[in-house]
Amino acid sequence: MNKTIAAIGVFDGVHKGHAKIILAAARQARKEGLRPIVITFDPHPCSVLLGAKAAPSIISTPHRLRLIRGLGIRKCEVIRFSKKFASMAPRVFARDILIKKFNVRKVYVGKNFVFGKNNSGNSDILKGLGKELGFGVGIVPLARAGGRVISSTAIREMIGRGDLGGARSMLGRPVSVSGTVVSGKKRGRLLGFPTANIDPHHEVIPPSGVYAVKVALKDARRYGGALFIGSPETFGEEEPVVEVHIFGFHSFIYNEPIEVEFVKRLRGNRKFRSREALIGQIRRDDKRAREILGVKGNNALQ
Repeated sequence: MNKTIAAIGVFDGVHKGHAKIILAAARQARKEGLRPIVITFDPHPCSVLLGAKAAPSIISTPHRLRLIRGLGIRKCEVIRFSKKFASMAPRVFARDILIKKFNVRKVYVGKNFVFGKNNSGNSDILKGLGKELGFGVGIVPLARAGGRVISSTAIREMIGRGDLGGARSMLGRPVSVSGTVVSGKKRGRLLGFPTANIDPHHEVIPPSGVYAVKVALKDARRYGGALFIGSPETFGEEEPVVEVHIFGFHSFIYNEPIEVEFVKRLRGNRKFRSREALIGQIRRDDKRAREILGVKGNNALQ
């Protein structure tokens, strides 16, 4: 492999702070006429080291890679993270991974970057190893939004409590969930509002309720929709679902990818006294979502 300029990190969420690191590497690569790469890890290190105690990722790995490519990075190297990999000493990581595997000329990391056995390496130690082994290290300061340090933990908490605006200010884009369309009980179709049931790929999702959303499908068009998260209590069910009624869309899309962008929460989840009362509320939700999104008739957004 030719010399590279690399950005290194988990980049869960690909938030503004992560973008700052990745774009710094890309700028330096252009300046030196070298190829920029992003080095990231899968599974998320916390899921390997903490197991069931680990918090869910903000976004899945495929979603993360799409967002990184959206920053103009054509090459993203995904290292399989394991307990064996985690036991690697910092110097071994720098020598065997950064130098021998990726032939780095310079690497960019965040101020709070840690690596190596028991997180014994940090950005300053990496800088020292760079001097010893012959590569440069750019340490990117932590980014802030509204006076608060941007972090995956803060974003995860915001999404979990429904603070879509706060999460958006740190992400630099609207909160979205990527997943696969799966077969459901087709109850929405019977109610007159067919829905696509979503398996959200272990991503963090907002609280239960109904949301006005924008939907991206495989056909690359964007549609408006109303999305429901929660348990269908009206039908006596406790198993939570994520399902979206896509305006003006009637094709079968089972097993296809879908991404839903949250625009506004319309209401919380509640149990209705009858099927007719539920249908009436769905109609009101549908009308309000269309007004918020500016959708007229069955037109797609673009």
